[in-house]
Amino acid sequence: MLILLPPSESKTGRSRGRPVDPGTLSFPELTDTRRAVLDAVAKVSAHPSAAEVLGVSPNLTAEIARNTVLDSAPSLPASRVYSGVLYDALGHASLDPAAKRRANRWVVVVSALYGAVRPTDAIAPYRLSMAVNLPGIGPLASAWKPELAQVLPELAGRGLVVDCRSSTYAAAWTPQGALADRWVQVRVPGATHMAKHTRGLVTRHLCQVGRDVRRVSQLLDVLDDAFEVALTPPERPGRPWVLDAKARSLTSTNTA
Repeated sequence: MLILLPPSESKTGRSRGRPVDPGTLSFPELTDTRRAVLDAVAKVSAHPSAAEVLGVSPNLTAEIARNTVLDSAPSLPASRVYSGVLYDALGHASLDPAAKRRANRWVVVVSALYGAVRPTDAIAPYRLSMAVNLPGIGPLASAWKPELAQVLPELAGRGLVVDCRSSTYAAAWTPQGALADRWVQVRVPGATHMAKHTRGLVTRHLCQVGRDVRRVSQLLDVLDDAFEVALTPPERPGRPWVLDAKARSLTSTNTA
């Protein structure tokens, strides 16, 4: 199974530690592109127009400045760097040992800066969206698309691709061919906050249950005890199945 997550906007750092070595991250095939993006974002972030190019508020001066020292900034595991609603719901640190091993093997975060990372990869906090057209690189989703197509398909094996990414990050890679038949996009009705929270819960539940399912229909069996789920077939070949999910505990709370 391959569970795809987006990064979080909010990121946690630390003041001391070893800097990132792009060559030691998972998927070494991405190293050259990682280095090119790192160099480009550092140059852009040192320019007066950085906020406009990066599409962020000019008030985020500290986060923009952090992009200029990514080659020396202390790193820590991606599971700790990425924070916020989805990652709080996933609760990687509180998983039992078996579930944590599965998370470290199944979960991949698609990143505008690093391309793709596992929870255990040591990275530095950064501010960069996949929607950015980065000078010297171009639109990041387009830049990463051929690179991710080299590494992500084989990670699913004969299992499913459970896609919890936002549309911005989904643009960087879509399953093709036979793998598209096992591609499931997790959709959550309601506000963005609830969607992120539920996707984190779905990811946690899959890692805890531990069934590496190979048929889309089996996903309903795995999730049914904790979520209200409905599965919609692809609207056309090459498009994903859509899994609508709502946590049962949240439903009970809302109707109490």
